[in-house]
Amino acid sequence: MSIEKYPHLFAPIKIGNVIFKNRIFASPNGCQYLDYGQVPSDAGVAFFERKAIGGAAAVTIGESIVDSKTGQVHAYQILLDNPLALPPLSSMATAISRHGAVASIQLQHCGMFSHMVYERGDQLLGPVDMAIPDTHTTNNDGHEVRVSPDGLRHVRGMTEEEIEHLIKAFGKAAALAKQCGFGMVMIHEGHGWGLAQFISKSLNTRKDKWGGPDLENRMRLPLAVIESVRKAVGPGFPIEVRISGAECTETGYDIDEGIEIAKMLDGKADIIHVSAGHHESPYASMITHPSMFLEDGCNVKYAAEVKKHVKAPVATVGALVDPAFMEEVIASGKADIVELGRQTLADPDLPNKARLGKDDDIDRCMRCYACLASRTRTRRSACAINPVIGHELEEQFDRAPKTLKKVLVAGGGIAGMEAALTAARRGHKVVLCEASDRLGGALRCEELVPFKKRLGEYLDRQARRVAEAGVEIRLNTPVTKELAESIAPDAIIAALGARPVKPRIPGIDGKNVFGAEYIYTHPDEAGKNVLILGGGLVGIELGIFLAEKGRNITLMEMMPSLNDGGNMVHMNSLNWKIKEDDIRLALSTQAKEIREDGVLAEGPDGEKFFPADTVIYAVGQRPLSDDALALNGCADEFYIVGDCVAAKNILAATTAAYNAARDIGRL
Repeated sequence: MSIEKYPHLFAPIKIGNVIFKNRIFASPNGCQYLDYGQVPSDAGVAFFERKAIGGAAAVTIGESIVDSKTGQVHAYQILLDNPLALPPLSSMATAISRHGAVASIQLQHCGMFSHMVYERGDQLLGPVDMAIPDTHTTNNDGHEVRVSPDGLRHVRGMTEEEIEHLIKAFGKAAALAKQCGFGMVMIHEGHGWGLAQFISKSLNTRKDKWGGPDLENRMRLPLAVIESVRKAVGPGFPIEVRISGAECTETGYDIDEGIEIAKMLDGKADIIHVSAGHHESPYASMITHPSMFLEDGCNVKYAAEVKKHVKAPVATVGALVDPAFMEEVIASGKADIVELGRQTLADPDLPNKARLGKDDDIDRCMRCYACLASRTRTRRSACAINPVIGHELEEQFDRAPKTLKKVLVAGGGIAGMEAALTAARRGHKVVLCEASDRLGGALRCEELVPFKKRLGEYLDRQARRVAEAGVEIRLNTPVTKELAESIAPDAIIAALGARPVKPRIPGIDGKNVFGAEYIYTHPDEAGKNVLILGGGLVGIELGIFLAEKGRNITLMEMMPSLNDGGNMVHMNSLNWKIKEDDIRLALSTQAKEIREDGVLAEGPDGEKFFPADTVIYAVGQRPLSDDALALNGCADEFYIVGDCVAAKNILAATTAAYNAARDIGRL
């Protein structure tokens, strides 16, 4: 039994008067699905209910604003001072708790970073009078917003009356949460938001009892908020307080001060939730939401240090994906609770799978930031490897196919495997043909890349699932029109993918020139000094891979900036790695000729020669759309998905394949 394998992870814990069935909590996610009035829609309820169905002991709704007039950062946040919030929040609490999870909600005020307040033309409030750069030029609907004449947003220090109003606002929000049926609240005092701004020594230079050099004064507001919340919810009702164990910025506090903050919370907070980082710093935010370049559980160290100094249960969060690792964290006393964020999107069933001993079936978060990029770009939840995320309500009301059919899937890459697996699970008879000798497609070339470890595991897991689902797999079998006609399918899903573009540059066929796919699988053939043509994600990540193997890397890109491929959040982490690995950039530069000893190029300053032992091209992909369209007349139903439509990313491929497979047999 896995409960014997993970006895600490699945040991219930009583906090206040509430029993939590295990030590796995779903950490706060903002609710992106709102109806008019900033209240959760049915889709929002279904999103959080899915986490509870998966077995988490607690599910927390994030970014819920206690005072919308002064504390709202963007337009997609629950407003707890809206009287209309009661019915939908009650529905949300019921949906979570009926699956045995404790429903929790995060109480937040964004302080001087309350951008929606500024966009409405109202005054920003913070600990003291100050000015911050006006870097936000568009609002959350993509329209232009007011820009200050001097390029600064002016913040006014809160008055005594405004501080007292804020304290009461937290209490009122907590009372509403309890009325709605939530069994716990989380007070957000970390990541540089409103209460954290009062804690900050560098920001809070007030001269009164609410600030200054004395930590006791700077903690007065956060502690008063906890007291207000306690009065509102009564004894025995768990209050979780989230802090940054360290802010991880030049002017922010370190773990030593984080410990002192936690000691002042001890005895007042029922759970001390130790995160890390600061949302305003691109570097520190990559610690709050660890990138693929950091190790699993990289932030546990902060919780472990806090745990040595407090009696209250301590929660840890960040890059936690492996039940065995989580068990060790709790068994060793580093923390009492593990909280999962992006992992609940990759696989909300992790708690149940771990308890049932199905560890090998857990989809582990790849930390690719597709989820955060989707939220930033569209305000919709998504996951690169879980196409159900963001569509939980649709899944609840999904209907089985009216007619079961014979389905041919052409191509065994990311999209092909997802299509075959989904079609087979829906009862169709599926034949999957792949031109190479294994499933996984072009992304198999990245298996040797350490920071892509989770991608390789995912490909292996999908290949195994396809076989276990009863799909007929034909390897070394390119799909031609003749083959398709001989199989005689009722439906075809073409997922043939794309092939690398080979640029037409003199010298491109030289012995020192390689495609990115080849070097990914043969990195030792790259010389000491490498020049990569193409500043997209493939070229950038290949450059980082080779730089960490000791190569000197230059990235050459025709455009004036690198191409993030639509994932601006991942680009933040790549920029830091480019800097850390000393990768040189040649932007607005076009290769004119490749020679044995380097590349002659035209750049902003005219013609220049770039010495290099090895030249690698990574300039894009050519969709195999013509090959796919040739199959159009070979079945009554025909779908074309993935990179053979347009070379994009894993999220686009899995989503398109999943939806195509669900459409088969509806008539």
